[in-house]
Amino acid sequence: MTKNAKLSLSLLDLTSLSADDTNESIQTLCLKALTPFTSVAAVCVFPSFLSICQDELKGKDVKFAAVANFPSGGEGLEAAISQTKNIITLGGNEVDLVIPYKEWIAGNKSSTPDMIRACKDICGDQVTLKVILESGAFENMKSLYDLSIAAINAGADFIKTSTGKTDVSATIEAAETMLKAIKDSDQKCGFKASGGIRTHAQAVEYIELAQNIMGENWVCADNFRFGASGLLNDLLCVLGQTTDSEQKSTY
Repeated sequence: MTKNAKLSLSLLDLTSLSADDTNESIQTLCLKALTPFTSVAAVCVFPSFLSICQDELKGKDVKFAAVANFPSGGEGLEAAISQTKNIITLGGNEVDLVIPYKEWIAGNKSSTPDMIRACKDICGDQVTLKVILESGAFENMKSLYDLSIAAINAGADFIKTSTGKTDVSATIEAAETMLKAIKDSDQKCGFKASGGIRTHAQAVEYIELAQNIMGENWVCADNFRFGASGLLNDLLCVLGQTTDSEQKSTY
């Protein structure tokens, strides 16, 4: 149990994307990123808080992620490009990009790949592009599979389930669909499960699913992430550390 809890900690993108985030709350988030067992993989915040993250965590083994085209995915190509550039300028080394998933569902199959390609060109090889598909919006897993393949082919470094801002976030069914797409693509692409994952038991379910599809050694921070804040406390409890109350973020 402790082995999986430590592994889950190392895969965690500690996240706060709330309207009432403040410099002080992000400072507190950053302090929690460094646990007695291991550091989390990244902190994920709004771009305006990246400087706080760097002040608190510079020189630590934690990535700085921020969101673009968030949360609706509807701000358009030029806005996504501008926001991606801004994140990199502000010191972000990971971009969590919401694609125009509603357009994909409506039948426009070009706007999403175009956006991913444009933003990946900006990110290059030095900045990780995590593409949020908003899997909970898809009733048809075939459509989600096709979108996953299109995102991978367009250059996504990770495909990610959710923003955490819709009624349905990460599910095992969606995770299985997306992981199978990664496997079938035969390309290097990671997977991120985000939204609603709050317990060690839930985390283990996703890890075991990924191991069964991709292989046990595949599950590491370079390939697999959890987007969460509430998960941290449960993992620390499993490892025997008393924690503060659960983070306020709905992630």
